[in-house]
Amino acid sequence: MKILIVDDELGIRDVIREYSINEGYSTMEAENGIEALSILKNDNNIDVIILDIMMPKMDGYTTLTEIKKLYNIPVIMLSARTDEFDKLQSFNMGVDDYVTKPFSPKELMARIKVVANRNKLNIDEYNYKNLKINYLGHTVSINNKELKLTPKEYELLCFFVQNKGIALSRETLLSKIWGYDFYGDDRTVDTHIKMLRNCLGEYRNLITTVRGMGYKYEEN
Repeated sequence: MKILIVDDELGIRDVIREYSINEGYSTMEAENGIEALSILKNDNNIDVIILDIMMPKMDGYTTLTEIKKLYNIPVIMLSARTDEFDKLQSFNMGVDDYVTKPFSPKELMARIKVVANRNKLNIDEYNYKNLKINYLGHTVSINNKELKLTPKEYELLCFFVQNKGIALSRETLLSKIWGYDFYGDDRTVDTHIKMLRNCLGEYRNLITTVRGMGYKYEEN
């Protein structure tokens, strides 16, 4: 998961970055709303935005308005303002959560997980060029032709898409797809990846091999 931290205080960004990395997340940072919008324009893989209200050049409210016009990305407002008015205004403008400073980094990480998972559940389908995953129908198609995937191949593909850009070890894939009580080995993962790639045809290269570790899903 990739988090965009938008705050003019370097110390705040450092703390959030450190805890995010410990959770296995990658981060990007902006000192103000203008920088944040520039990052979003060039990176469509942001999963959650942490947004301060009081910032120079472009404040959090203005930034939030611009974000909501163009993107469907969950936003957690992080602010020293504790007034009910500010909280209500933020929620009315579409924020997914509101956290006041000083804050608990561990609690913020928990809130990030909640809003990210909530947003994933609201997505009915995934589209990349002519590749489509219909989550409601549990189907995958290329050029409107449905692929014949096994349940495990489908689960693997969905897990890759939800964690795109993240290197996933074979052990992680075994535990997440087959479960902790599965007694198979790494060859189980390799075999299913090979079969999945064959099914994906022209999109087989979206799943790349990470030497000595496992695999990663990357949009070209």
